[in-house]
Amino acid sequence: MLEKKKNTMNSSLQFITVTSTMRFPKLMVHGNLCAPGPPNNAGYNSNPVPVIIQTESRDKWSKKMDFLLSVIGFAVDLGNVWRFPYICYQNGGGAFLIPYVLMAVFGGVPLFYMELALGQFHRTGAISIWKHICPIFKGIGFAICIIALYVSFYYNTIIAWALFYFYSSFSSTLPWTSCDNAWNTENCTNYFGKDNVTWTNYSRSPAEEFYTRNVLAVHESSGLGDVGYIRWQLMLCLFLIFTIVYFSLWKGVKTSGKVVWVTATLPYVVLLILMIRGATLPGAWKGVVFYLNPKWEKLKETSVWVDAAAQIFFSLGPGFGVLLALSSYNPFNNNCYRDAIVTSLVNCLTSFVSGFVIFTVLGYMAEQRNVNVEDVARDKGELSFFCAASNPKYLLFITYPEAIANMVGSTFFAIIFFVMMITLGLDSTFGGLEAIITAVMDEYPDTLSHRRELFVLGLVVVCFLGSLSTLTNGGAYVVKLLEEFGVGSPIIAIVFLEATAVSWFYGINRFSNDIKSMLGYTPGLFWKVCWVAISPAFLAYIIISSLLNPQPLTLFDYEFPDWSITVGYIIGASSFMWIPIYMVYKLLNKITTTPN
Repeated sequence: MLEKKKNTMNSSLQFITVTSTMRFPKLMVHGNLCAPGPPNNAGYNSNPVPVIIQTESRDKWSKKMDFLLSVIGFAVDLGNVWRFPYICYQNGGGAFLIPYVLMAVFGGVPLFYMELALGQFHRTGAISIWKHICPIFKGIGFAICIIALYVSFYYNTIIAWALFYFYSSFSSTLPWTSCDNAWNTENCTNYFGKDNVTWTNYSRSPAEEFYTRNVLAVHESSGLGDVGYIRWQLMLCLFLIFTIVYFSLWKGVKTSGKVVWVTATLPYVVLLILMIRGATLPGAWKGVVFYLNPKWEKLKETSVWVDAAAQIFFSLGPGFGVLLALSSYNPFNNNCYRDAIVTSLVNCLTSFVSGFVIFTVLGYMAEQRNVNVEDVARDKGELSFFCAASNPKYLLFITYPEAIANMVGSTFFAIIFFVMMITLGLDSTFGGLEAIITAVMDEYPDTLSHRRELFVLGLVVVCFLGSLSTLTNGGAYVVKLLEEFGVGSPIIAIVFLEATAVSWFYGINRFSNDIKSMLGYTPGLFWKVCWVAISPAFLAYIIISSLLNPQPLTLFDYEFPDWSITVGYIIGASSFMWIPIYMVYKLLNKITTTPN
């Protein structure tokens, strides 16, 4: 591949000359397991070599804002916007901002910057980029693609739920307002606008029963061993979602870059509307005070720092191959440093501001129930206001819709709320699937370079078929399983290996010189120290903490059986295993091809 590029570079490539920054075809032919390192490494050649900065055939962003909105749209997703408020409240309120900012500065943002720089310099996806960095780690690219597939199997189902709600919102009286529907039970309790309502451990709100019994129909499933039938309503919603995804991605970044002007900006308009509306609700100020009230003693707890590290990591989203893919379509001299800082700030500020949207409504609900905000936040029902830090779905589909249903103009606010949810989800789906598309097409250019439309169609069909199990009566259990084991620990371990491979095997000096060739200056000492030591330690901290403190897996009143946990570990291993498998393959190949 490299020799072919060398032979045709005069006619199809533009070049810039730098020192000590590019791969060497001769060394690659001899089977080196890593690309040549910095000057103090054996095999380093300081002679100037041509660096590929642009190809005629590769897509390019039409505008700089197309790229920025795509990155922001990917990073700011459902979990990012709605998980942070709970994490902040649960871990000390305003005091939580201290570990959050520290983890962002020393862990999240450096990794974010690293991926943008890697993708922009090497101009290739998550699989083939390892040919230029350290070939023995190429299995990381395959693992990333498998994880992205698992995400597409459940994440788009969540968007389909939002589409179901969106359709149901076109009614003068929202269907989750009352207990008079066919799906309601005797436990349904509507406390809005009523006095002396008794709320017990068995009480369920109309919004909760709408979600669990009408949307999911989870009561018709006994668990993962009996998930029941596919719900045709959800399958139709999912089909519409994937249709939108296909026609947004089929022509590459030139089409997806236009779509994100709507999907990435509309959520901010809706958030502003909802924040203004929330601020005018009675009792809103109580929620804000509860949200930001600092509990300094919480900072002594290890779990607070673990939550801060995990939140910033999954918020910015390094390791999913998306940042590599999106930045690979940038001009060679694009200021990726500035992009990393700007998009990271937008991401974190969005999370923080979203807390005001959530907690003004929380204060309003406390006012309506005539209880303290804390009593609402720790609802004694089976599904609390925030059931779990890792599951913002209850907030999205139960609590906030319930509050909206009891506002003036409820239909309007419900419609724009679920439009926002759909657009937030679509942006992340665009990024996740583009990571797979770019990675595979760059790895097999001769086969796929002129067949993007067909390849994207095939990928969307695979994702749709892989999602069918999540559309059953027990589909919520499948979503939870994939969410916990398909993505969690594997992606953190993969990013740890990626950061280690770039900083220690590719070489921090070489990587810094790559950035200098693009930006005209080398990264400062702070970034180098973070890449070499602090960021890997940040990831190792999350991994070790999650292993030492495993949490039981439950959903609603269902406790996942032991065999399902085993299945979950198999799912997690099915992506990560390609890293050691490819290492063994590469070592054996080197041994068999090395002359005696």
